[in-house]
Amino acid sequence: MAVRSSTVYVVDMGGWQRNRGRLLAFGQNGHEAGKVLLTGLDRPSGLVFASDGQLYIGLPDRVLRVVLHDNGSAETREVLTDLPSVGRHPLKALAADHDGGLYVSEGSATNNCETASGGLPVASQACPETQGKVPRASILWFRPNDKPQPASAATVVATGMRNPAALTVMPNGVLLAAVNGRDSINAVDPKLSDETLPHEPFLVVQKGKDYGWPYCFDDRKPAPEYPKHDCSGVTPPDLLLPAHAAPLGMLVYSGRAFPELQNKILIAYHGYRDTGHRVMSLTINPDGKPQGSPQPLVQGWRNLTQPGSDPTGSPVGLAVMADGTLLISEDHNGTVLRLAPDRSAGHH
Repeated sequence: MAVRSSTVYVVDMGGWQRNRGRLLAFGQNGHEAGKVLLTGLDRPSGLVFASDGQLYIGLPDRVLRVVLHDNGSAETREVLTDLPSVGRHPLKALAADHDGGLYVSEGSATNNCETASGGLPVASQACPETQGKVPRASILWFRPNDKPQPASAATVVATGMRNPAALTVMPNGVLLAAVNGRDSINAVDPKLSDETLPHEPFLVVQKGKDYGWPYCFDDRKPAPEYPKHDCSGVTPPDLLLPAHAAPLGMLVYSGRAFPELQNKILIAYHGYRDTGHRVMSLTINPDGKPQGSPQPLVQGWRNLTQPGSDPTGSPVGLAVMADGTLLISEDHNGTVLRLAPDRSAGHH
């Protein structure tokens, strides 16, 4: 989702089939019926207004600029092409910096560098998908201009992040990422718990650093596929989030509706397991370093002690409206929800 003045823009992926995605616009702060601005988009996910004032959409293999016309129509122009998109994590998240640039997530093609037949990787060799011209499991940066640019090694910011699907930029320009960690670690080493490992890394992203995937997990522990790998040179995560929380949306809250959330990070945990189904808030200091642990802001989408008692929901995107209220998109029921303070009877 992205908000400009009183219009809420939403990309609807349309499913995992190709070219079924749409861009929708809801005027009057979401009270107007949705207008379909674009159709036939290939699995759109990232949507952001850059600091140049233009709207951008992330597709698996490219980034598009959306030209919004005064008559309510829209067209697209390619600004970044040649993004690797085969395999397990084709979707692209976007985050805008304050200088006309865009960060793009580039998820891994595999769970943990398995072979095409599902076998274990060769532990003595580098994972092939980390060696390409544009390495997978990375974050890219580029500045859109009037001509399409091909993704290249020059666009790589940092590597070793399996699927950095939640990206946001702080007011001071610091890039933050929350990463979706691997699955099925117990299938390789039965002594490791798939329920609790690995944790999802929260990163204050440093340019040029390697965060370890697929060789290392958690705080510089060798992955079971690479038991002899030296993880001492890997940049450790700044915080370990719960395993399988699957963070997909993240922002720095700066609205006025919730003073208690000012300058905190809000994170949407999309995961289908116990750790997902909630929106969390996290206190950070001015350089992005976490203070304490994430606290629940919205929960109760899934009541595990009484199945069927709560609606199941899986939050994806977050956006702030002009009045500071929070929008939450949720793809289990296909809804966009608005979180606002309760002003009745003096409640807040």
